[in-house]
Amino acid sequence: MLAMAFVANAGQPENDELVFYNATEFEIGGKATNETLTPFDRLPASYEKTTRPELWRHGHHSAGIYVRFRTDSPIIKARWTSLYGAQMSHMAPSGIRGIDLYVLDGGKWYFTGVGRPAKNDKTTEYVLVKNMDRKEREYMIYLSLYDGVTSLEIGIDKSSFIGKPQVDSPRRGCPIVMYGTSILQGGCVSRPGMAHTSLLERALDIEVINLGFSGNALLDLDIARLMASVEKPALYVLDNAPNCSADRINERSEAFFRVIRDAHPDVPVVIVEHPLYPTMRLNNYAREDITARNNAQKAFYEKLRKAGEKRIYYVSADKLLDEMKEGTVDGNHFTDLGVTYYVNAILPTIKKALKASPYPMFRSTSVGFSGSFSYSPQ
Repeated sequence: MLAMAFVANAGQPENDELVFYNATEFEIGGKATNETLTPFDRLPASYEKTTRPELWRHGHHSAGIYVRFRTDSPIIKARWTSLYGAQMSHMAPSGIRGIDLYVLDGGKWYFTGVGRPAKNDKTTEYVLVKNMDRKEREYMIYLSLYDGVTSLEIGIDKSSFIGKPQVDSPRRGCPIVMYGTSILQGGCVSRPGMAHTSLLERALDIEVINLGFSGNALLDLDIARLMASVEKPALYVLDNAPNCSADRINERSEAFFRVIRDAHPDVPVVIVEHPLYPTMRLNNYAREDITARNNAQKAFYEKLRKAGEKRIYYVSADKLLDEMKEGTVDGNHFTDLGVTYYVNAILPTIKKALKASPYPMFRSTSVGFSGSFSYSPQ
């Protein structure tokens, strides 16, 4: 294990002893396309004039995007600028527009430090970790979930080395592509690395692309085409029910599915039901509405099966979030605890689907974990 001291040290390098490097010099992961207006956008630049304004705005949010690098510096400091300076009453600023740092040790990723955003400024400087032994290590910085990042610089001791990663982790080349709502985007976890796409990414050691759009997972064909454009996807996850009425699911799901299926006939697709929110216990409308959505989602899945679709998988609501557990911040959006429930619920189906992937790297027994598995944050 790493020996890291998180205490003040009088001998620690000060700012004038640090050198900052543009993060774009290193490896950026978690994107469906590199043809974006800025390095940390999620939607193609070509969508600016064609897609819905609300969807385009959320495309600037850097959810799921990460920067990989290696360094032997005893200190790592970050300087980043947020696009909007967003704030919300039900989510921590460190999750909305903060960043966090992970280190690779013994083949596993460990949380190392969080960058808490400045209160009244879009630009923040924050020490992510310090007082380390001078030893080359591999790192990953997850970017903000509910704001854009217009620039990111990584500061290290001026006598230290920094460069691109040498280890392919999370493994790239055949990503998992997940589509969904504010929950998938990361609402409302405490920091970026706790978004369930990022938890799955580290648990499976496979790059995961986060296409969660708060309030806007409305089965737009623009997003289906973006998903279809990803080369060699390991699998697709469709988790859009919390944003779609039963009527919208009935009307749009098949056309959306056909775009990705026509492009990738053999890639597995996981379809996820609407979570059972705690509000369903007393709120009659919520109970009836969510039940109707899940009935529509299940009917869509069964229709595909009857049409001969083989590589499709289904996650039912009763496995997602036990309504008796304290898993949400507002009755809808997940806390860190709720996200852990979700990952434990969906992971077995994703592991099963990966075994049906057309790409050989996912057919070995090394993918995922053997036996029962319960994710717990390190």
